[in-house]
Amino acid sequence: MIHIKQSHDCDVLIIGAGPAGAVAAYYLARAGVNVWLLDKQSFPRDKVCGDFVGPVGLVELLRMGVVRDIDYQKSNKINYASLFLNADEIVSTNIPVMNNLPAYGRVIPRKQLDHWVLDAACSAGARFMDGYEFKQLEYSHDAVIATVARGKQSTKLRARLLIAADGSNSRVARIFRGYRPPDKDRIVAVRAYYENVEEPSDRADLYFNAASFPGYCWLFPTGEGTANVGVGVAAQTMPDSKPGLKQLLQHLVENDQALARRLQNARLVGKVAGWPLTTYDHRLPIVWDRLMLTGDAAGLINPLNGEGIQYALLSGRWAAYYAAWGLNNDQLKQSNLLAYTQTVEQELRYDMAVSNMIVQLIRNRTLNPVWLRALQIIGTAAREQPGYASIAGGVLAGLIPASNLLGYEIIAGSIKQAAISLGGEALQKSITDPLGFLRAGLDLGNTGLKIAYESMRNTGSNMEWGTGVVASATELANQVYRDVGRAH
Repeated sequence: MIHIKQSHDCDVLIIGAGPAGAVAAYYLARAGVNVWLLDKQSFPRDKVCGDFVGPVGLVELLRMGVVRDIDYQKSNKINYASLFLNADEIVSTNIPVMNNLPAYGRVIPRKQLDHWVLDAACSAGARFMDGYEFKQLEYSHDAVIATVARGKQSTKLRARLLIAADGSNSRVARIFRGYRPPDKDRIVAVRAYYENVEEPSDRADLYFNAASFPGYCWLFPTGEGTANVGVGVAAQTMPDSKPGLKQLLQHLVENDQALARRLQNARLVGKVAGWPLTTYDHRLPIVWDRLMLTGDAAGLINPLNGEGIQYALLSGRWAAYYAAWGLNNDQLKQSNLLAYTQTVEQELRYDMAVSNMIVQLIRNRTLNPVWLRALQIIGTAAREQPGYASIAGGVLAGLIPASNLLGYEIIAGSIKQAAISLGGEALQKSITDPLGFLRAGLDLGNTGLKIAYESMRNTGSNMEWGTGVVASATELANQVYRDVGRAH
């Protein structure tokens, strides 16, 4: 039998030209690979996001030369961050210097950032095709074949390898996994832009409020007098809570006094826009034969803070490295591409396990009084213990892994501050206000009764929540065990 070898349109076809896809295209093109980059939208285009790029992400942009752009140099620097709880400032700290990374972040609207990264990819030799929407995939013995449509016309493109970077609602991922991401792996958020925002312009604010917890609100200045303001919550909480996020954001803008102070003279620019995020789940595959997922399509979103840009940039570079190796050696089966999965897990899985454990715990809104009190204790410890503040601030900024939250300094500092805060308050009230001490005891008892009542009323949800906590704890314990094993 004579086999006629069919030609390929390109070596690598990348679906989605956001940061993950464009970074992969940049490195592959630099390596001499014939890479096509498709997106259903034309650039520059807006993307709903918090817009904060942490120090790790800035280093990735430096690798690509994006920082030489004049507009990049004009983008807004963030030097420090403040954390508020029910309108009270509980900690304000500089972004720490760690691992030779920049001691600052930048707030860069995605309309600019994504366009810069795409330009870098095109300058390196990648071919960009806008207006094409991915529809379906099929295989031949030596290629992956993507059906794409532009308007009413569809065409089939043959490539040796396909990289999917088509976002949290990835059509490619759904085709191969056979289902959408479960709600437990979802964060939903909305954001808006404001002008005439009060200074300082180099400070990012996080607002925790009983009305939005276990989510949080943010204010990230995009320049002098302008800011990205938004709120995000876990899609699945217990008891079942489905807040209207636009209404929730408006409520916080009007009623959270700390946020209201910065927006007292501000004016909304444009519309409030929302989007879902799929968070990391190590059980979901991210490679198949001749196929790799990157960025949001691979679920590379930190469930604790919603950070995704730096993971998109990193995963794009990692995917390009293993894709180039596979192409050069004609080793493009799933078993060959698992090295990419292993890199993602080695770099991110422990960090994500810690973050996911925290998020699983606070999904139970019945226990909000406990979580908010714990947050207050953590904030006080960060304010009074410099080493503690550096670690906590580094985790929030994406500078250091969340696994550092399990270190001795954080655990000991939290226990110490809890003893000081709770014991000191009890002692002070018992001396200065015996009746107040009694009332506090009664309030605590009432809170306990309310928690018990809600727990009995939502038995099924509690069991589901408990199962999730146990699963998260097991995953975290496994990662701790592996980390200890590597250390020895």
